[in-house]
Amino acid sequence: MNATTQLHELGQSLWLDNITRDLLSSGTLRRYCTEFSVTGLTSNPTIFDEAIRNSAAYDETLHRKGGDGQSGEQLFFELALEDLTQAAALFRPVHEATGGVDGWVSLEVSPLLANDAGGTVEAAKLLHAQAHCSNLFIKIPGTAAGVEAIEASIFAGVPVNVTLLFSCEQYIAAADAYCRGIRRRINAGLDPKIASVASIFVSRWDKAVMDKVSPALRNRLGIAISGQVYKAYRERLASAGWRELADAGALSQRLLWASTGTKDPQLPQSYYIEALAAPDTINTIPEKTLHAFSKEGVVSGVMREDGGESEIVLGDFAKSGVDIQALAARLQLEGAQSFTKSWTDLMAVIASKSEQLHHHASAGG
Repeated sequence: MNATTQLHELGQSLWLDNITRDLLSSGTLRRYCTEFSVTGLTSNPTIFDEAIRNSAAYDETLHRKGGDGQSGEQLFFELALEDLTQAAALFRPVHEATGGVDGWVSLEVSPLLANDAGGTVEAAKLLHAQAHCSNLFIKIPGTAAGVEAIEASIFAGVPVNVTLLFSCEQYIAAADAYCRGIRRRINAGLDPKIASVASIFVSRWDKAVMDKVSPALRNRLGIAISGQVYKAYRERLASAGWRELADAGALSQRLLWASTGTKDPQLPQSYYIEALAAPDTINTIPEKTLHAFSKEGVVSGVMREDGGESEIVLGDFAKSGVDIQALAARLQLEGAQSFTKSWTDLMAVIASKSEQLHHHASAGG
Protein backbone atom coordinates (compact mmCIF):
# COMPACT_ATOMS: atom_id res chain seq x y z
CA MET A 1 0.00 0.00 0.00
CA ASN A 2 1.59 3.30 -1.03
CA ALA A 3 1.70 6.34 1.24
CA THR A 4 -1.14 8.20 -0.52
CA THR A 5 -3.45 5.22 -0.03
CA GLN A 6 -2.48 5.12 3.65
CA LEU A 7 -3.47 8.77 4.09
CA HIS A 8 -6.75 8.16 2.28
CA GLU A 9 -7.54 5.20 4.55
CA LEU A 10 -6.61 7.30 7.58
CA GLY A 11 -9.48 9.61 6.63
CA GLN A 12 -7.53 12.46 5.04
CA SER A 13 -8.57 13.64 1.57
CA LEU A 14 -5.78 14.30 -0.93
CA TRP A 15 -6.52 17.07 -3.40
CA LEU A 16 -4.26 18.18 -6.23
CA ASP A 17 -3.09 21.79 -5.99
CA ASN A 18 -3.15 22.27 -9.74
CA ILE A 19 -5.31 22.22 -12.85
CA THR A 20 -4.41 22.53 -16.52
CA ARG A 21 -6.29 21.58 -19.66
CA ASP A 22 -3.44 19.18 -20.50
CA LEU A 23 -3.87 17.37 -17.15
CA LEU A 24 -7.50 16.75 -18.08
CA SER A 25 -7.13 15.88 -21.77
CA SER A 26 -4.15 13.53 -21.28
CA GLY A 27 -5.97 11.43 -18.68
CA THR A 28 -3.31 12.30 -16.08
CA LEU A 29 -5.83 13.62 -13.54
CA ARG A 30 -7.92 10.46 -13.91
CA ARG A 31 -4.76 8.40 -13.33
CA TYR A 32 -3.96 10.39 -10.18
CA CYS A 33 -7.40 9.48 -8.85
CA THR A 34 -6.68 5.79 -9.35
CA GLU A 35 -3.00 5.64 -8.42
CA PHE A 36 -2.74 8.30 -5.71
CA SER A 37 -6.27 8.39 -4.23
CA VAL A 38 -6.75 12.01 -5.34
CA THR A 39 -10.37 13.02 -4.62
CA GLY A 40 -10.48 16.74 -5.46
CA LEU A 41 -8.42 19.71 -6.58
CA THR A 42 -7.87 23.41 -5.96
CA SER A 43 -7.00 26.27 -8.27
CA ASN A 44 -5.92 29.87 -7.80
CA PRO A 45 -4.96 32.80 -10.08
CA THR A 46 -1.28 31.75 -10.09
CA ILE A 47 -2.14 28.22 -11.23
CA PHE A 48 -4.33 29.49 -14.08
CA ASP A 49 -1.78 32.15 -15.07
CA GLU A 50 0.88 29.44 -15.51
CA ALA A 51 -1.54 27.04 -17.23
CA ILE A 52 -2.71 29.54 -19.87
CA ARG A 53 0.72 31.15 -20.34
CA ASN A 54 2.59 27.87 -20.84
CA SER A 55 0.17 25.88 -23.01
CA ALA A 56 -1.45 26.10 -26.42
CA ALA A 57 -4.37 24.03 -25.07
CA TYR A 58 -6.45 27.16 -24.45
CA ASP A 59 -5.77 28.85 -27.80
CA GLU A 60 -8.76 27.49 -29.70
CA THR A 61 -11.20 28.57 -26.97
CA LEU A 62 -9.46 31.94 -26.57
CA HIS A 63 -9.78 32.56 -30.29
CA ARG A 64 -13.41 31.44 -30.50
CA LYS A 65 -14.66 33.29 -27.43
CA GLY A 66 -12.47 36.31 -28.15
CA GLY A 67 -14.06 36.44 -31.59
CA ASP A 68 -17.45 36.57 -29.86
CA GLY A 69 -16.36 39.77 -28.14
CA GLN A 70 -15.48 38.27 -24.77
CA SER A 71 -12.42 39.54 -22.90
CA GLY A 72 -10.85 40.05 -19.48
CA GLU A 73 -12.44 38.55 -16.41
CA GLN A 74 -15.49 37.27 -18.28
CA LEU A 75 -13.31 35.33 -20.73
CA PHE A 76 -11.09 33.98 -17.95
CA PHE A 77 -13.98 32.67 -15.89
CA GLU A 78 -15.40 30.90 -18.95
CA LEU A 79 -12.03 29.21 -19.57
CA ALA A 80 -11.62 28.29 -15.89
CA LEU A 81 -15.15 26.91 -15.61
CA GLU A 82 -14.64 24.73 -18.69
CA ASP A 83 -11.67 23.08 -16.94
CA LEU A 84 -13.19 22.97 -13.48
CA THR A 85 -16.57 21.54 -14.50
CA GLN A 86 -14.74 18.81 -16.45
CA ALA A 87 -12.66 17.99 -13.36
CA ALA A 88 -15.77 18.19 -11.17
CA ALA A 89 -17.46 15.56 -13.35
CA LEU A 90 -14.49 13.26 -12.73
CA PHE A 91 -14.87 13.73 -8.96
CA ARG A 92 -18.69 13.57 -8.89
CA PRO A 93 -18.89 9.83 -8.03
CA VAL A 94 -16.75 10.53 -4.93
CA HIS A 95 -18.83 13.60 -4.15
CA GLU A 96 -22.05 11.60 -4.27
CA ALA A 97 -20.63 8.58 -2.42
CA THR A 98 -19.47 10.80 0.47
CA GLY A 99 -22.71 12.77 0.72
CA GLY A 100 -21.09 16.00 -0.46
CA VAL A 101 -18.11 15.83 1.92
CA ASP A 102 -15.42 15.11 -0.69
CA GLY A 103 -14.90 15.36 -4.45
CA TRP A 104 -14.68 19.16 -4.77
CA VAL A 105 -12.97 21.61 -7.13
CA SER A 106 -12.41 25.30 -6.32
CA LEU A 107 -12.56 28.61 -8.22
CA GLU A 108 -11.40 31.90 -6.71
CA VAL A 109 -13.29 35.19 -6.96
CA SER A 110 -11.23 38.06 -8.38
CA PRO A 111 -8.46 38.93 -5.88
CA LEU A 112 -9.22 42.59 -6.62
CA LEU A 113 -12.27 42.10 -4.36
CA ALA A 114 -10.23 41.08 -1.28
CA ASN A 115 -11.35 44.18 0.67
CA ASP A 116 -14.85 44.46 -0.82
CA ALA A 117 -17.35 42.30 1.09
CA GLY A 118 -20.40 43.24 -0.98
CA GLY A 119 -18.59 42.79 -4.29
CA THR A 120 -17.24 39.42 -3.14
CA VAL A 121 -20.72 38.13 -2.22
CA GLU A 122 -22.17 39.20 -5.58
CA ALA A 123 -19.25 37.64 -7.49
CA ALA A 124 -19.53 34.40 -5.48
CA LYS A 125 -23.26 34.11 -6.22
CA LEU A 126 -22.77 34.86 -9.92
CA LEU A 127 -19.92 32.36 -10.38
CA HIS A 128 -21.79 29.66 -8.46
CA ALA A 129 -24.89 30.19 -10.62
CA GLN A 130 -22.84 30.32 -13.85
CA ALA A 131 -21.10 27.01 -13.07
CA HIS A 132 -24.25 24.85 -12.65
CA CYS A 133 -21.96 22.52 -10.72
CA SER A 134 -22.85 20.91 -7.39
CA ASN A 135 -19.24 20.22 -6.35
CA LEU A 136 -17.59 23.58 -7.05
CA PHE A 137 -16.35 25.69 -4.14
CA ILE A 138 -16.01 29.44 -4.56
CA LYS A 139 -12.79 30.58 -2.91
CA ILE A 140 -13.01 33.66 -0.67
CA PRO A 141 -9.98 34.97 1.24
CA GLY A 142 -10.15 35.08 5.04
CA THR A 143 -9.48 38.84 5.17
CA ALA A 144 -11.69 41.08 7.35
CA ALA A 145 -13.95 41.82 4.36
CA GLY A 146 -13.75 38.17 3.33
CA VAL A 147 -15.05 36.96 6.70
CA GLU A 148 -18.11 39.17 6.25
CA ALA A 149 -18.56 37.81 2.72
CA ILE A 150 -18.22 34.18 3.88
CA GLU A 151 -21.19 34.45 6.23
CA ALA A 152 -23.36 36.13 3.58
CA SER A 153 -22.31 33.68 0.84
CA ILE A 154 -23.04 30.63 3.00
CA PHE A 155 -26.42 32.13 3.89
CA ALA A 156 -27.01 32.59 0.13
CA GLY A 157 -26.30 28.88 -0.41
CA VAL A 158 -22.85 29.22 -2.02
CA PRO A 159 -20.29 26.52 -0.99
CA VAL A 160 -17.12 28.32 0.14
CA ASN A 161 -13.43 27.43 0.31
CA VAL A 162 -11.96 30.01 2.71
CA THR A 163 -8.45 30.74 1.49
CA LEU A 164 -5.42 32.65 2.82
CA LEU A 165 -5.81 31.61 6.46
CA PHE A 166 -2.56 31.56 8.42
CA SER A 167 -3.17 31.74 12.17
CA CYS A 168 -5.49 30.07 14.66
CA GLU A 169 -7.28 33.40 15.18
CA GLN A 170 -7.86 33.79 11.43
CA TYR A 171 -9.16 30.21 11.27
CA ILE A 172 -11.57 30.77 14.18
CA ALA A 173 -12.92 33.97 12.56
CA ALA A 174 -13.62 32.05 9.32
CA ALA A 175 -15.16 29.09 11.16
CA ASP A 176 -17.40 31.42 13.18
CA ALA A 177 -18.53 33.14 9.97
CA TYR A 178 -19.42 29.77 8.46
CA CYS A 179 -21.45 28.81 11.56
CA ARG A 180 -23.27 32.17 11.55
CA GLY A 181 -24.21 31.66 7.89
CA ILE A 182 -25.52 28.15 8.64
CA ARG A 183 -27.45 29.32 11.70
CA ARG A 184 -29.08 32.06 9.61
CA ARG A 185 -30.16 29.43 7.08
CA ILE A 186 -31.67 27.28 9.84
CA ASN A 187 -33.50 30.27 11.31
CA ALA A 188 -34.85 31.12 7.84
CA GLY A 189 -36.09 27.56 7.29
CA LEU A 190 -33.48 26.86 4.60
CA ASP A 191 -31.44 23.67 4.06
CA PRO A 192 -28.34 23.92 6.31
CA LYS A 193 -26.31 21.51 4.19
CA ILE A 194 -23.95 24.03 2.54
CA ALA A 195 -20.35 22.80 2.42
CA SER A 196 -17.21 24.72 3.28
CA VAL A 197 -13.51 24.15 3.89
CA ALA A 198 -11.03 26.38 5.74
CA SER A 199 -7.58 26.47 4.10
CA ILE A 200 -4.56 26.97 6.38
CA PHE A 201 -1.36 27.99 4.56
CA VAL A 202 1.57 26.18 6.17
CA SER A 203 5.00 26.41 4.52
CA ARG A 204 4.92 30.20 4.05
CA TRP A 205 5.40 30.58 7.82
CA ASP A 206 8.73 28.77 7.66
CA LYS A 207 9.92 30.69 4.61
CA ALA A 208 9.12 33.98 6.37
CA VAL A 209 11.31 33.25 9.42
CA MET A 210 13.96 31.03 7.81
CA ASP A 211 16.81 33.53 8.25
CA LYS A 212 15.53 35.03 11.49
CA VAL A 213 15.63 32.07 13.90
CA SER A 214 18.16 29.56 15.18
CA PRO A 215 18.77 26.34 13.21
CA ALA A 216 16.90 24.44 15.96
CA LEU A 217 13.70 26.35 15.13
CA ARG A 218 13.94 26.30 11.33
CA ASN A 219 10.98 24.69 9.52
CA ARG A 220 9.04 24.18 12.78
CA LEU A 221 6.72 27.21 12.82
CA GLY A 222 4.26 26.10 10.12
CA ILE A 223 3.69 22.73 11.78
CA ALA A 224 3.35 24.31 15.25
CA ILE A 225 0.71 26.73 13.95
CA SER A 226 -1.04 23.79 12.24
CA GLY A 227 -1.09 21.85 15.50
CA GLN A 228 -2.67 24.81 17.28
CA VAL A 229 -5.30 25.13 14.52
CA TYR A 230 -6.01 21.38 14.52
CA LYS A 231 -6.67 21.49 18.29
CA ALA A 232 -9.13 24.37 17.78
CA TYR A 233 -10.79 22.44 14.93
CA ARG A 234 -11.22 19.32 17.05
CA GLU A 235 -12.59 21.35 19.97
CA ARG A 236 -15.11 22.99 17.65
CA LEU A 237 -16.32 19.64 16.28
CA ALA A 238 -16.81 18.39 19.86
CA SER A 239 -18.61 21.53 21.08
CA ALA A 240 -22.29 21.71 22.01
CA GLY A 241 -22.77 24.66 19.63
CA TRP A 242 -21.53 22.66 16.67
CA ARG A 243 -23.48 19.56 17.72
CA GLU A 244 -26.67 21.61 17.56
CA LEU A 245 -25.94 22.68 13.97
CA ALA A 246 -24.92 19.14 12.98
CA ASP A 247 -28.14 17.73 14.46
CA ALA A 248 -30.04 20.17 12.23
CA GLY A 249 -28.27 18.66 9.20
CA ALA A 250 -25.23 20.91 8.77
CA LEU A 251 -21.94 19.61 7.33
CA SER A 252 -18.77 20.34 9.29
CA GLN A 253 -16.45 22.91 7.73
CA ARG A 254 -13.43 20.71 7.02
CA LEU A 255 -9.90 21.83 7.71
CA LEU A 256 -7.62 21.97 4.66
CA TRP A 257 -3.82 22.14 4.70
CA ALA A 258 -2.56 24.37 1.86
CA SER A 259 0.92 25.51 0.83
CA THR A 260 2.32 22.07 1.69
CA GLY A 261 5.17 22.00 -0.81
CA THR A 262 8.57 22.61 0.81
CA LYS A 263 10.30 25.98 0.33
CA ASP A 264 13.61 24.86 1.89
CA PRO A 265 15.60 22.67 -0.57
CA GLN A 266 17.22 20.88 2.40
CA LEU A 267 13.88 19.40 3.48
CA PRO A 268 12.46 16.18 2.01
CA GLN A 269 9.57 17.10 -0.30
CA SER A 270 7.13 15.04 1.77
CA TYR A 271 7.98 16.88 5.03
CA TYR A 272 4.67 18.73 5.50
CA ILE A 273 2.53 15.90 4.12
CA GLU A 274 3.92 13.48 6.70
CA ALA A 275 3.63 15.97 9.57
CA LEU A 276 0.01 16.93 8.75
CA ALA A 277 -1.49 13.42 8.53
CA ALA A 278 -4.85 13.76 10.29
CA PRO A 279 -8.35 12.28 9.85
CA ASP A 280 -11.24 14.54 8.79
CA THR A 281 -8.87 16.97 7.07
CA ILE A 282 -7.75 17.66 3.49
CA ASN A 283 -4.23 18.12 2.17
CA THR A 284 -4.03 19.94 -1.13
CA ILE A 285 -0.71 18.90 -2.68
CA PRO A 286 1.40 20.35 -5.51
CA GLU A 287 1.98 17.85 -8.31
CA LYS A 288 5.73 17.51 -7.69
CA THR A 289 5.11 16.91 -3.97
CA LEU A 290 2.44 14.31 -4.73
CA HIS A 291 4.86 12.29 -6.85
CA ALA A 292 7.62 12.57 -4.24
CA PHE A 293 5.33 11.55 -1.39
CA SER A 294 3.95 8.55 -3.29
CA LYS A 295 7.52 7.29 -3.80
CA GLU A 296 9.27 8.25 -0.55
CA GLY A 297 6.56 9.23 1.92
CA VAL A 298 6.03 7.47 5.23
CA VAL A 299 2.86 7.73 7.33
CA SER A 300 4.26 7.08 10.79
CA GLY A 301 1.54 8.67 12.95
CA VAL A 302 -1.27 11.19 13.10
CA MET A 303 -1.53 14.71 14.48
CA ARG A 304 -2.45 14.92 18.13
CA GLU A 305 -5.90 16.34 18.82
CA ASP A 306 -4.55 18.27 21.81
CA GLY A 307 -2.04 20.13 19.64
CA GLY A 308 0.94 18.19 20.97
CA GLU A 309 3.94 20.43 21.59
CA SER A 310 2.60 23.30 19.48
CA GLU A 311 2.26 25.81 22.32
CA ILE A 312 5.78 25.05 23.62
CA VAL A 313 7.27 25.52 20.15
CA LEU A 314 5.28 28.73 19.59
CA GLY A 315 6.57 29.97 22.94
CA ASP A 316 10.13 29.35 21.74
CA PHE A 317 9.44 31.42 18.62
CA ALA A 318 7.98 34.24 20.76
CA LYS A 319 11.14 34.19 22.92
CA SER A 320 13.26 34.48 19.79
CA GLY A 321 11.37 37.65 18.82
CA VAL A 322 8.77 36.34 16.35
CA ASP A 323 5.44 38.18 16.73
CA ILE A 324 2.99 35.51 15.53
CA GLN A 325 -0.04 37.84 15.25
CA ALA A 326 1.83 40.50 13.29
CA LEU A 327 3.41 37.90 11.02
CA ALA A 328 0.02 36.23 10.35
CA ALA A 329 -1.42 39.60 9.27
CA ARG A 330 1.60 40.25 7.05
CA LEU A 331 1.46 36.80 5.44
CA GLN A 332 -2.24 37.20 4.69
CA LEU A 333 -1.65 40.64 3.14
CA GLU A 334 1.30 39.35 1.09
CA GLY A 335 -0.76 36.35 -0.04
CA ALA A 336 -3.56 38.64 -1.23
CA GLN A 337 -1.03 40.88 -3.01
CA SER A 338 0.57 37.86 -4.68
CA PHE A 339 -2.78 36.66 -6.02
CA THR A 340 -3.56 40.19 -7.22
CA LYS A 341 -0.27 40.27 -9.15
CA SER A 342 -1.01 36.85 -10.66
CA TRP A 343 -4.48 38.08 -11.58
CA THR A 344 -3.07 41.15 -13.34
CA ASP A 345 -0.53 38.94 -15.17
CA LEU A 346 -3.31 36.50 -16.08
CA MET A 347 -5.49 39.25 -17.61
CA ALA A 348 -2.46 40.46 -19.59
CA VAL A 349 -1.70 36.96 -20.90
CA ILE A 350 -5.32 36.43 -21.97
CA ALA A 351 -5.41 39.82 -23.74
CA SER A 352 -2.06 39.22 -25.45
CA LYS A 353 -2.86 35.67 -26.58
CA SER A 354 -6.31 36.68 -27.80
CA GLU A 355 -4.82 39.49 -29.87
CA GLN A 356 -2.10 37.24 -31.36
CA LEU A 357 -4.63 34.56 -32.29
CA HIS A 358 -6.90 37.16 -33.88
CA HIS A 359 -4.01 38.56 -35.97
CA HIS A 360 -2.92 35.07 -37.05
CA ALA A 361 -6.44 34.22 -38.10
CA SER A 362 -6.78 37.52 -40.01
CA ALA A 363 -3.42 36.99 -41.73
CA GLY A 364 -4.37 33.42 -42.55
CA GLY A 365 -7.68 34.62 -44.00
